[in-house]
Parts: sequence; structure tokens; C-alpha cells
Amino acid sequence: MRESIGMHAGTQKVIEIHEMQNRIRVFKNRIQAGRVLAGMLKPRCPPECIIYAIPSGGVPLGIEIAASLNLPLEIAVVSKITLPWNTEAGYGAVAFNGTAKLNRSLISRLHLPEAQVREGIESTLEKVRRRLTKFRAEGQLRELTGKTAVLVDDGIASGFTLLTGIEALKAMGPAGVYAASPTGSLESVMKVAAEADLVLCANIRSGWSFAVADAYEEWADIDESEAARMFTDYLNSGGTGGA
Repeated sequence: MRESIGMHAGTQKVIEIHEMQNRIRVFKNRIQAGRVLAGMLKPRCPPECIIYAIPSGGVPLGIEIAASLNLPLEIAVVSKITLPWNTEAGYGAVAFNGTAKLNRSLISRLHLPEAQVREGIESTLEKVRRRLTKFRAEGQLRELTGKTAVLVDDGIASGFTLLTGIEALKAMGPAGVYAASPTGSLESVMKVAAEADLVLCANIRSGWSFAVADAYEEWADIDESEAARMFTDYLNSGGTGGA
């Protein structure tokens, strides 16, 4: 498949796959999508590169990439702040170090009270802390100073999860932060590209409607317990990860 540099997104900071532009059902599942991303990353990862998977959906992708490229794997807990009446939609995100980013334009359009917004941040922070305990019981994230982080998720819908994770990773003093995702909305990919040093997104789609699941033939939500088991099994099988 032919890669394109910024052909669709209009920026040199975005790598995509030409044949996948504006198509749906381009990946069999997350495992196959991870292999595609690994191929895109292989010529672009500096020697000291660390993969950071966002749970839950980014974990199988991160495992596949790390295993394929023989790179260290970490879990970067980032969780979206969901709307009270729709847990699939969010108005921001909170990261593992407490970094929070809010979609102020959406909050304004929905007329969300500040008290409700603060409550959402606090409840999401508790969720992040719980996930940290589940994934990181034995220590902190490994040293990132001077190294390149690759933040992985299974899709870029609003982009706020990746943007929050990028900001949190930048606080750790890396040489650079890449974002890698199999599929993404063009508008959101552009937002992520403004903050990341490089974005690798095989399947970029434009238009008013976007759903991450549409890129996959086989799609199922992964809960945090399943993602934690995947990560533990990977480490127990000899995969590189942990502190």
C-alpha cells in the first residue's frame, strides 16, 4: 500500500495510506490494524522509542506494535469526560498525571453548568486513578527524558483523548511525541497534528459523520479488565514493558 505524506490532511506532519482514504471496513480487527501501524512506524521510530497505549481500545494495538518492532510498551491512562446523558460522547479528557483538557466550545453549546463540569472532571480523575492501580500497580511510567513517545489509540474521533495524552507525555521531557491510530476524522487529525511531532493515521475520513468502529470489520468494546489481562499476558510472555 502506498503511504501519503500530508496528501489528505495537507501537512507534512501527517502520514496516511492513500488507498484507505475515505473508506470504511479497511481493517479486519485491531490486531491487523496494529500491524499496519507497525509498518508505518518502522522506518520512523528513533532508536529509543517507547510505545504508550491508551486503554482500553489502544492496548491490543500497542501490544501488536511493540511486539512487531521489539519496542518497550507502556500504558498511558487517559479517559474522556463523558456527558451525563451519553457515556459514548465526551467534552474533554483527563490523563494519568492529572492533566485535563476541556472542549469549551461544546460545553458552551450544551450549556453545561460549571458545577457539572467540575463534577465530571473529578469523577473522571477517580476513574483514571482506578485504572492506574489496575495497570500500574508496581510503579511509575519509565523514564522518558530524551526519548520518543508513540501514543496509540484505536481511533481519533474528537481527538481530545490523544491531545490530553500528548500534553501529559510532553511534561515528561521527551525528545518527541508521535500519535498513532488506525483511523481518524480529518478535522480531529489536524487538531492532533498541531500538538504532536508526527501523526500516523492510515485511514483518514472527511465529512460530517465519523465513527471509529466503521473502520473495522470486527468491532467490540474492550473493558479495562480485559485490557489489563492483555497487558499482563503480554508481559508474562516475555514482552517488554513495565517500569
